[in-house]
Amino acid sequence: MSGTESASLVHSPAMLALASSLLRGRSPKPTIHAFLNSGVCRILLALREAPAYPADLADALGISRTRLSNHLACLRDCGLVVTVPDGRRTRYQLADERLGHALDDLRAAVVAVETDRACADADEKGCC
Repeated sequence: MSGTESASLVHSPAMLALASSLLRGRSPKPTIHAFLNSGVCRILLALREAPAYPADLADALGISRTRLSNHLACLRDCGLVVTVPDGRRTRYQLADERLGHALDDLRAAVVAVETDRACADADEKGCC
């Protein structure tokens, strides 16, 4: 991921809202939930599992192809996903595998916030 692409991620509306909540001493919980429950996040999580074609993603996620196309364009413009030509079709995938790890960390943070635990594995590890 280039510096420009990293800046796009850092300055995305979701990340700015999250940072704003944290700086104001507010709980990031509503912002995190809004991001995680959004169509954009569902697309990122699906692409984390495997690259996919838009029609397949729309069917799997149960959203219209038009809405999916708008989300994919936004994600592409932000540098979060890239397109890979495949004959007459175009496949989408995460721009960098580190995004998958970041999504995992964000999901773990949501679980920790929801349960007021410092880590998502508190029950298994017997900590927190």
